[in-house]
Amino acid sequence: MMNFTLTLSVLLLCSLSRFSLSVSEFYTVEVQPGEEVTLLCTNYTTSPTQMIWFRVVKRLKPHCVVSIFKPSESASYCGGFQNDRFDVTSNISTVFLKIKQVDLSDSGLYFCGYSINKNPVIVGATYLEVQVFDGIAKTTSVIMGALTIFLAMVIIGLVVKIIQNLQKGIFRAFPTIRNRRPASETEVETHVIHSGTDALSC
Repeated sequence: MMNFTLTLSVLLLCSLSRFSLSVSEFYTVEVQPGEEVTLLCTNYTTSPTQMIWFRVVKRLKPHCVVSIFKPSESASYCGGFQNDRFDVTSNISTVFLKIKQVDLSDSGLYFCGYSINKNPVIVGATYLEVQVFDGIAKTTSVIMGALTIFLAMVIIGLVVKIIQNLQKGIFRAFPTIRNRRPASETEVETHVIHSGTDALSC
């Protein structure tokens, strides 16, 4: 879903801002406040050219972050972006944008590109999402997990107790049958003994 949104945003940006999209490189990066993150894009130009990093935050108008012409030269930072937090470096094939001590305001769509006849060409885009985990939410999740385990143990204990009670009820309803012969066999044996006695009397 995030990749679809990112693709749609870039395509809409290209259509409304007269940008050209040469390569579909889309990434999503998630970080925590205070961390450091490095974004990158591949330099697809065969000759030295000015590579520019842009950022879009909740609006369609892109803002320049920083630009660099050659790896050996220093970067030029655009208004509102300080070089103490944003650092751009480049080699022959890749342009890196390092953001130090990220905060919520750094979230947004970052993309890099270059210009051909004054028309910017986007070669890569990254959606940076700075996430904040609420301590209360984390504590609530831990409590809910512990409560779930406790309830599961209670349910298991009740099931075991019910099974034991059922077994006791079955034993009471059907007591142990001792080895004894049926009354019919005893009667037959008694008749046989009496008959034998009568025969001897005669």
